[in-house]
Amino acid sequence: MDYEKLVAEMRRLALEAGDKIMEIYGQNDFEVKSKSDDSPVTAADEAADAIISEGLRRAFPDMMLVTEEQSVTHTAKGDTFLIVDPLDGTKEFVHRRGDFTVNIALVEGGVPTRGVVYAPAKSRMFFTQADGQSVEETGDFAKDQLGETKAISVSDPDNSALMVVASKSHRDQATDDYIGKYGVRDMTSAGSSLKFCLVATGEADLYPRLGRTMEWDTAAGHAVLNGAGGDVVRFDDLTPLTYGKEDFANPFFIAHAPGVDLKAG
Repeated sequence: MDYEKLVAEMRRLALEAGDKIMEIYGQNDFEVKSKSDDSPVTAADEAADAIISEGLRRAFPDMMLVTEEQSVTHTAKGDTFLIVDPLDGTKEFVHRRGDFTVNIALVEGGVPTRGVVYAPAKSRMFFTQADGQSVEETGDFAKDQLGETKAISVSDPDNSALMVVASKSHRDQATDDYIGKYGVRDMTSAGSSLKFCLVATGEADLYPRLGRTMEWDTAAGHAVLNGAGGDVVRFDDLTPLTYGKEDFANPFFIAHAPGVDLKAG
């Protein structure tokens, strides 16, 4: 894989998709439909998916592609592939909360190695460079010219005073009970894959997810966290979370800075 080309394409496509998403976000009214699992889908999901999937297929025609909005791709088999969630946090989008992201990732041998997470309403972009190091880009987000970037890395956590990030839309008692096992200084909430990025930048130490997610929800954020020195492990046995699983469904997981003393579930 030509990582330089991949990163440039992923970044550009994320920005183009973000522009289309914000165009629809700015409308007074947009249709919200329900998918077979009752999750919402909007014109923004579908338009962003078309931009990203067409761009990736054109640039990397021989790569397996899995994308949330194309169910025909969900039967693909392999452990090396491109994976896309064109609009993660559709509920945040519908309720105009801004915590939604564009997510594109490369999985190699079951491990997310390169990815981009772009939050267009928050003007935050995180991605892995060709060498695998994660950065946050600031500036004007020009499509074909990289702006100023800064390397990001996970915190060196104080296990008696952890910063925990949890889901805005999916908090439950089981999550709160698990968080209660730790010495917590403070908690914050965020929607979508931004939670991985908050751990990647050191803004949070720990993100436990005791709820259903799919690989396209997590791969890009996981890649960014990996490139910042962090880890994502299964909740049940604390082994690494892998990709290319049957039906692309994830078990519960914990994203964390390596210095966190993980507790059993």
